[in-house]
Amino acid sequence: MADLVTWTVAKASVAGDGSEVAFWSTAGRRRWDSEHYLSIAKTGYEMFRCRDRYADFPDVMCGNVAWFPGYPMSVRAVSAAGLSYEISAVVVTEACLFGSFAVLWYLLGARLTWATGLTLAIGTVFPGGVYFHAIFPIAAGTLALLVCVAGVKRGSWVIAAAGGFMAAASHLVGAVAVGMLLLSAFFAWQRDGWPVRVVKAAASAAVAGCGVLWAKWLMWQATGRWDAYEIIQKSSYRQSGVRQPFDEMRNAYDFPFSDWYRPQGPLPWLVEHSLDAHKTQLWLNAVFLLLVVATAVVRLFRRHRLGAEEWAALILTVAIFLLPFFAGAEMSWYRNHAQMFVGLVLVRYASRWLQVPLLALCSVQYCLLGSMFFAGVLV
Repeated sequence: MADLVTWTVAKASVAGDGSEVAFWSTAGRRRWDSEHYLSIAKTGYEMFRCRDRYADFPDVMCGNVAWFPGYPMSVRAVSAAGLSYEISAVVVTEACLFGSFAVLWYLLGARLTWATGLTLAIGTVFPGGVYFHAIFPIAAGTLALLVCVAGVKRGSWVIAAAGGFMAAASHLVGAVAVGMLLLSAFFAWQRDGWPVRVVKAAASAAVAGCGVLWAKWLMWQATGRWDAYEIIQKSSYRQSGVRQPFDEMRNAYDFPFSDWYRPQGPLPWLVEHSLDAHKTQLWLNAVFLLLVVATAVVRLFRRHRLGAEEWAALILTVAIFLLPFFAGAEMSWYRNHAQMFVGLVLVRYASRWLQVPLLALCSVQYCLLGSMFFAGVLV
């Protein structure tokens, strides 16, 4: 169903007879960062001074060490079956999306009701969810976070740690799993005494943190620098240290996509009316965050407790929303926020009078942001 909705948006976003190509071809799913992920899958990491290869380029660092290895290494593994790297990347993405819905179904109780049905429908048109189909690690990172939450629910620190490791190795946003697992001593592993709970929380967080260490180790192996990631982020992308979050929100909201990346020639109606859809995206993401937090507060007030998976989903959702604005991500927050998909674990408990309007808003916004993506406006 998610593929059908996205294909429909792609058809409405590209003029002429090439609409099917926009969704079904690998080219239609590739954007700037996709090239870096594919290059890591093909040849590994590299970092160099841009002017060493491009004479007219600014004197900054170039390379692909600003991107994490979990997704491209999965692509490399699938390509061993004889598929091209591009096809392998799409296979990994779509498999991870299917897996995300499967794990979400488990976390929703594996029972079809009005609440779970509406929750799954919202997931189909989740804000920023067009990147679940792109050659990006968003679907892989989301699946890993859901596995981490499932491990917490099952009381299996091994499963939680494995999910956390892959989440942290796939994307910087996935590192929020480390913090959630550290806090899990206060709400998970309830069958154990406090010493064992602390050990399980610390051990699972440590394993999850090794996802970041693995990424750093691969970068060091290729460049000889442990700080290769930090170097290129500071040199090429001016992203270092902690940002003022409200300033970053304003920069993200005001970013002129319609001026910088406006396609040439006549635009389809949907694209023409969605060139500033990142602005409504930010409002919708904030509404989703508030709904998740409010639902958790109401359940806590009524039941005097939350389930372990509900605490995990709440912590992850809040952290995922905030992290891009503290780290600096004015051109990528909208795809990072797609990993708030884990918050659907709590949305199932929201009133139907809130779920239905949320579904309607998400459907409209999915069409708008999706058309920006397939028209080449988003990066």
